[in-house]
This record gives sequence, C-alpha cells and structure tokens, in this order.
Amino acid sequence: MRNLRKRENPDIQRSLFGEILDWMLAPLLFVWPISIAFTHYFANSVASFPYDQSLREHVAAISRQVSFVDGHPQLALPNLAQIFLRSDEIDNVYFHMLDPDGQLIVGDPELPVPKRLDTLLVNEHSEVLFRDDEYRGQSLRVAYLYLLEAGAPPERGVLIEVGETTEKRSQLANKIIASVILPQFVIIPLAVVLVWFGLSQGLRPLTRLRDRIEARREADLSPIALRRVPEELRPLTEAFNSMLARMQQNVTAQRRFIADAAHQMRTPLTGLKTQAQLAMRETDPAELRHALRQILNGADRASHLVDQLLALARAEASEHSQQTLVVLDLNHLLREVVETWVVQALEKRIDLGYEPAGSVLILGNAFLLREMINNLLDNALRYTPPGGRVTARVVGQGDFALLEIEDSGPGISDAESQKVFDRFYRVDGTDGEGSGLGLAIVREIAEVHQAAASLRPINRDMEADEPAGCVARIVFPVYRATSQGLIQEPVQTGFA
Repeated sequence: MRNLRKRENPDIQRSLFGEILDWMLAPLLFVWPISIAFTHYFANSVASFPYDQSLREHVAAISRQVSFVDGHPQLALPNLAQIFLRSDEIDNVYFHMLDPDGQLIVGDPELPVPKRLDTLLVNEHSEVLFRDDEYRGQSLRVAYLYLLEAGAPPERGVLIEVGETTEKRSQLANKIIASVILPQFVIIPLAVVLVWFGLSQGLRPLTRLRDRIEARREADLSPIALRRVPEELRPLTEAFNSMLARMQQNVTAQRRFIADAAHQMRTPLTGLKTQAQLAMRETDPAELRHALRQILNGADRASHLVDQLLALARAEASEHSQQTLVVLDLNHLLREVVETWVVQALEKRIDLGYEPAGSVLILGNAFLLREMINNLLDNALRYTPPGGRVTARVVGQGDFALLEIEDSGPGISDAESQKVFDRFYRVDGTDGEGSGLGLAIVREIAEVHQAAASLRPINRDMEADEPAGCVARIVFPVYRATSQGLIQEPVQTGFA
C-alpha cells in the first residue's frame, strides 16, 4: 500500500518521524534473521563440543584395550565395559574396529563403514578425528582413530570408530537457541517502543518550533529567536529568518511605495481639480485658455510623477528579484540616450554635450540603465540655467567604469550631496519643478547593478565668472574577457 501511495502521489513527503523510525527499524528487522542464523550455527557448535569430547574419550579408552599378537589385533573389552559404553538414554551408541580393507573385526555391524576409507587411514599421529554420517535416516557423529602397532607398516593398523546419534546435541542446541531467541521477542518490541518514545522526545524541539511559528500573527515577519533552538535546526532557522527578512523588505518597500505614491499624487490631483473648477467659472476665452494650459501642465507633472513612481517600483522589484543582467556597451547606451534629449536641451538653450570614448563593457539591464541616464539628464537639465552646459561621458579607469553627467548649475553642498538620493528630498532654494524621485531612482538602479552613485560639487576657481555646477557619478564594475569568459571585478566605492 505504501508503494502504491507513492506512485499515486510522488510529491507527498512522509513525516520526518516516520522516516527516522523506518531507517532505524529496517536495519534491525534485516539483521534479526541473520542473528538467528548465526545463533543457530554457534549453538550447534557449542552443543557439539562436550559430546565430541565424550566420543574422543570412548575412542581413547577402546584403543587402550587393543593389543597386537603376531601382527593380529585383539580387543579385550569386557561385556560390562561394552554395556557402559552403550549406556545412553537418548542416543544410540555404536562402535567397531575395522582392518585396512574395511572388514569388521569386532563391534557393531550397524555402524556404517566410511565411504572413503583410504582417506581415514592416514592418521600417523594417533589423533582422534571426527566425521559425520547417516544411518537409517538418523544423523551420526563418529569419532575415529587409526591405530598402528609399534614399528608396523601403515597397512597393518586398525580403524577404531565410535558413533552416536545427534539427538542430545539437537536438544542442547535448541535449548541454547531458545534461551537466546525467546528473550528477543520481548526485547525487540520493547526496543521499538523505546525508540518510538526516544524519537518523540528528540523531535519535541521541532514541535515547539512549529508551535512558535503557528502562534505568530499573520503580519509578524520578525525573525525567530534562536534561543533553545537545537544545533541541527539552527541552519534551517537561520535560513527561515533570512527569508523572513527578505519578505519584510519587500513588504516594507511595497508599503513605502504605496504611501509615497498616495502622498505625491494628492498634490497634483488637487491642483488639477482646483484648475478645473476655476476653468468652469471662467467666461473670458483668454482666461479659460490660461486655465486649460495650467491643467495641461499639471497633467504633465502628474504623468511625470507616475512615470517616476513606476520606474522606482521597477528598480526595487529588479533588486529583490535579482533580475538577470547581460553584457552591454555602456558608452554606446549613453550616446543613444543623450541623442533623445538634444531637442529639449535646445529648447532650454542649454549646451548638451557628449564626450565619445571606446567600448566599455558592463553587466546590466538596458531598460533600467536608460531610465537611470534619463533621470540624471533630466535632473541636470532641470537645474541648469539657460546658457549653461551639460556634459555626458563614460570613463574607463582600470577595474571600473565611470558614468558622469556634469552640469553648470547652482551646485550642491557636501552636506546635501547624500540627502538628495532620499525619496522626495529637494534642496532648499531651488526653483526647478520636480518630485524629488529622480536621484532616488538612480540609486535604486545603481544598486541593482552593484554600482555606487554619488553627486559632488565641481571645484572651480571661485574668481571665474562661470557657475560652480556639480557632477553625478555612477561607478560600475567592469567586465573583462578571459579564457573562461567575462568576469566581473568587484566594486570599490573609492571613486564615489
């Protein structure tokens, strides 16, 4: 039934308790028959030893009664001694003495003659040996000795054999087996119960951990305390806490995005509503046209804000999903984006320049990088006054690729150079219209590409007539071609 269930539902995993119990009991059930076989073998060996000793003594006693007269063997064994020899209440005892040709000299003809007599007539050291035989369906254990007259050739000896049935041996072996096996029928079930109890106690930390997780509130994504967590469960708990931390980051980012979007959309929508109400009360065509123009400008600002919010959401999603990046030429990508801003720069009477460079390979997402460059150029053109300059360039410096957007705007202080990357932060005293999201998007996209973003004032001669300006710099890791393919050098933020 178990195999059938597994075939029907291959993805269903049995309980850990059941798996451990199976792997502990299966070897026990496999070894048990083997232990019974070994017990049977050793029990027979142990049971045979004392009775073999008795047979050896019988053969030795008979051999002491054999004498050779003119080369002819004679056995002086009184009847009383023969009766004593055969006195066994359980087994039948036989003996005989044979010549080298296998002819009976004296003894019981019932005791079988060895089938390979010649193999037994080689005992030159008068040692008692043993063999197994069978008579009338009964197993026999036979002790034998080939006895020679002193100085006589080997063919002048006699073979003395004493055999007995093996009933006593079987009974003793069965008693030994029973004394070993029968307690196992109590010990093994008891061991199973103890193993089950031990597993139940050993797996209690899993149960406690499960109860702690089940008792948490649905919105609780705080890490699980590692106190009283077993060493074996600690890596699993740490991995689970890492997953909770990532989930918390995603949830926090979603909540922040929703809150920021709701807050930022409220202002342009309120302005649009106000302008629409004013337009409905206007009768002068010139004033109505002015109101409609204000509505159009407000719609453009709202649309731009929505685009930036969506770009920020995409950048954050790419960061958390670890989106696959491809090798691309950063210099070529920058040139394509700069060309799209030429018309807008001319309308604002700003000199938009591009400094060509050689191919600079990085690993990136073209869509996100275009969004980042667009935000950098938009920020530079927005805060550069008419007649100013904006220059875009890519510079390769060893292990790094530097994307720079330089402008001749009002510049920025060192204190505010880090704050401008926060969401919705705008430098005090600036007149340009913006949502404060542009550089925040730049930073998010830079983090996706393992790059470092910074905004620094340009140190110019203060006696000069031109404005100070600032430069936005993104430091990318360069990818180099090797025999193993393209490799990435790690980012060091020294350039930032």
